[in-house]
Amino acid sequence: MNTTSKQFSLNRTPSKKSNKSTANKQQSFSFVAPGALNVQLVGDFTHWQEQPISMKKGTDGVWKTAVALAPGVHHYRFLVDGQWRDDPECELRVANPFGGQNSMRKVD
Repeated sequence: MNTTSKQFSLNRTPSKKSNKSTANKQQSFSFVAPGALNVQLVGDFTHWQEQPISMKKGTDGVWKTAVALAPGVHHYRFLVDGQWRDDPECELRVANPFGGQNSMRKVD
């Protein structure tokens, strides 16, 4: 019985380390649109339009939100008053199947 307990204990140790390295990290997103009525963040982490994240407009016209993302590369775009928009601040982009480009965020 002690051997089984030791094996279980040893097997749990790597899992704990693995969980720490895959912990979600807070990421900030912003979009300048002073005249917009609604801005949403959509991406692979929201299942695109299934679970959009509504952003909050500041007095300066900058819409902001923060999202906890898992390590890896995430594709995203903004929906501004229902229109797809690129992130002008993002230099990493990839073509999407609709003829546009998705912005990419790498989370370490």
